[in-house]
Parts: sequence; structure tokens; C-alpha cells
Amino acid sequence: MCINNDLLKNLLPYEGEVFDHGIIFPKEVSQHYFTELLDTLPWESDELIMFGKRIITKRKTAWIGNKGLKYTYAQQTKIPTPWTNSLLEIKNKIELITSAKFNACLLNLYHNGQEAMAWHSDDEKELGDYPAIASLSFGSSRKFSFRHKGTKEKVSLELSDGQLLMMQGETQKYWSHMLHKSAKIKDPRINLTFRQIYGT
Repeated sequence: MCINNDLLKNLLPYEGEVFDHGIIFPKEVSQHYFTELLDTLPWESDELIMFGKRIITKRKTAWIGNKGLKYTYAQQTKIPTPWTNSLLEIKNKIELITSAKFNACLLNLYHNGQEAMAWHSDDEKELGDYPAIASLSFGSSRKFSFRHKGTKEKVSLELSDGQLLMMQGETQKYWSHMLHKSAKIKDPRINLTFRQIYGT
């Protein structure tokens, strides 16, 4: 469990824990990491089956992790690319801040505000019963929301360049989350979600 959230307010009103750690990297450092990740990672589009049709996403992803840590979501199985030095630096800092441990990272590249993520939960069996997921943003600011699966109550916030959000406890069980579209946003965003994968 994470222990460094004592002084932070839980953003969710019940049945889950989400903590905003704010901006953890200065702008010049965030820009450095953003450029390096954009230029060096093996980005690829996801292929999804929706309503019987094969969809190739404009949004691109990269799966990074310890050797052998496969991850299956949306009927796809990802094989990890080894950690880069920069991603290990970022991971180490996040682990110090949150007191959580991570062995993998799913990165999403949104080229502009037209690319988004629909309502979903990160509740795959590989993540365990109470997933702890650290979400770090680089690039353009985007609106991000949570919605309770039962009451439909919503909680929204803006995620900015260098900002760290921690999701843990029962969040994935009771809440869905999404990244909103915005036609006004022309610049890209990279989102890093650090995870602990079990049983692979």
C-alpha cells in the first residue's frame, strides 16, 4: 500500500482513493523527457474489436516493463520493451513520492485533443485486487474525469505537464475514468501509467 498520501486530500468522495501529487517535474525537465520518449519509444497503434469491427487507434501506446511481464487488455496481449534509463529515473522518483513499487509502465501518446480515451477501468487480473497506478502527464494539459459505476457521480480535474496522479485502493472496482476530447488542443500529450503486474 502507498503511505505518502497522509497530507493529501482524497479526490474521490467514497469507495476509492485518488491523490493529486501536483507538478513533480519543472517544465524544462518535463520537456526533456517528453521529447526523448516521443523520439525513442516503439510507439504503435492499438487494434481493437468494437461491435464486430476491427479498429486501429490513432492514439499510440508503448508497453515497458521487466522481462516477461505480459499484459492483456482490450483482447490484446502486450510483450514488454525493456526499461530505458529515462523511464527508470522517472519510475524511481515516483516510487519515492508514493512509496509504491512498479514493474511496468503503459504509455499513451495523444497527438492532439481529438484523440481521447473512453470510460474504462484498469481492472485486469494481472493488476491484482487493489491496483496502485501512478499516472504522470507530459505535454498539453487535458481534462480527466472519474465516474462512479453505481451512482454515476463524477469528479473531474485538469492534468498538466509534469503532474502526478495516484489511483489506488478500490478505485478501479467502483470507478471508471476517461480522458476528454477537445478540439482546441493542437499539441500532443504523453501519459505514463506505472503499474505492478502480478502472475505473469
